[in-house]
Amino acid sequence: MPTHPALPTCSVLILAGGRGQRMGGADKGLLDWQGRPLIAWLHELVRPLSDDLIISCNRNADRYAPYADRLVNDGDQDFQGPLAGIRAGLKAARHPWLLVLPCDAPRLDRPLLQALLAEAGDKPAVLRQGDYLEPLFSLIPTQLASQLEQAWQTGERSPQRWLRNLAIRPVDCCPGDPRLANLNTPELLTQTHLT
Repeated sequence: MPTHPALPTCSVLILAGGRGQRMGGADKGLLDWQGRPLIAWLHELVRPLSDDLIISCNRNADRYAPYADRLVNDGDQDFQGPLAGIRAGLKAARHPWLLVLPCDAPRLDRPLLQALLAEAGDKPAVLRQGDYLEPLFSLIPTQLASQLEQAWQTGERSPQRWLRNLAIRPVDCCPGDPRLANLNTPELLTQTHLT
């Protein structure tokens, strides 16, 4: 699909490779919310932004495949966390930037993504609420893949720490912005509504 002319050409990575511990081991991206799987909400939002939609998943690849151009995984079965998915996504991305999003944030909207994409440059753009970075809502130059690989090989597993060690472009959101709500517990999944 064509990208919006005012936006940079980016690959999109949806992170769906976690254990789902707070969901009793369920694969979060495939859980139903408001009549559709969580992954379907993100797919609908980002599909017009890229011709390179990547989903990082470590199981249920056949169920995620219809929502992606390509699938990646962490490369091992130990569920090393979201930085492993970002690492795989940066290696696979075909465009200069990788827009990173979690699969369990269905209330994201286009204006917030456009604010993030407007900061495309040689530094990562990261959503920030107060002093807290939201590293799973970020736009990362793919040229940083080798830098992440070096950090990974020295034992780094925290996206927050890795990004804090880089010069970043923060994109500020109000604390408690409902668009960033992660529906990562059964209670949040049942109690959170679309509007």
